[in-house]
Amino acid sequence: MLSISISLKSDLADLTAQPRPRDRIIILSETTSVKDAVESIGVPHTEIDLILLNNRPVGWRKLVENGDHIEVHPVPPPRNLDPELRRSWDRHRLQPRPLERDAFICDRHLGKLARALRQFGHDVLWRSDYMPEQILATAENDDRAVLSCSRELLKRRDLVCGLLIRSRQVDAQLVEVVRRFRLGGPPDIFGRCSLCNGLLRGATADEVADKVPPQSREWRSVFRICRECGQVYWEGTHTRNIRRRIAAAIAAAGGENRPDNPESIRNHGDEEDE
Repeated sequence: MLSISISLKSDLADLTAQPRPRDRIIILSETTSVKDAVESIGVPHTEIDLILLNNRPVGWRKLVENGDHIEVHPVPPPRNLDPELRRSWDRHRLQPRPLERDAFICDRHLGKLARALRQFGHDVLWRSDYMPEQILATAENDDRAVLSCSRELLKRRDLVCGLLIRSRQVDAQLVEVVRRFRLGGPPDIFGRCSLCNGLLRGATADEVADKVPPQSREWRSVFRICRECGQVYWEGTHTRNIRRRIAAAIAAAGGENRPDNPESIRNHGDEEDE
């Protein structure tokens, strides 16, 4: 039997079961890696960027010994980080760099998030019948970050890049993704189909005449159509709402756009009328 102490920094303690102390002692029945020791209390490795074992940075496979102390730091590092710890973090960070990603795969619980990210212009796969093995295989083959509500999925050893989605509300979920993967800039709402993730192409009014209401054809001259499913898009009544939503997510995540200034991303994208 091994007794080790673990200190969870920032909000990592929120990922563990009640009660949620940041500092705790755990008992292990056998020698194990720091990765398995930390994940045993509920924190997936996708949420960790630095581990100090007895004040020294280590990798996932380092074995723990009786009496060891593990200090666990989240992704991303806090802005007011001690300079010495910052240097250690930069040399020994555990998450793949760069953090920026533009291709994702969502588990079956995150359909609304997938659609919101597609409206942002990102390549996002989602199906309601996705199984864990399909998600992991696709993520590896296509170099996608996995977005999931499942801690067990994100603990899988063969998963390189992922994010545990904590909120159950889509706008808050969007902020989580924007913050972790540093998404920003103008959204390409004319880029991808929010329904199937297919690429959009330009279309003439005559080409989409049977799919667009007559009034919209009178007032709009620019249309896009999905190459995969045929869904038609044009500047619609809630285009501004989508732009505000994205600007709000960027602002909440610490970006430069502000939710009260949707015009900062005014000239990009559209939205389908529903």
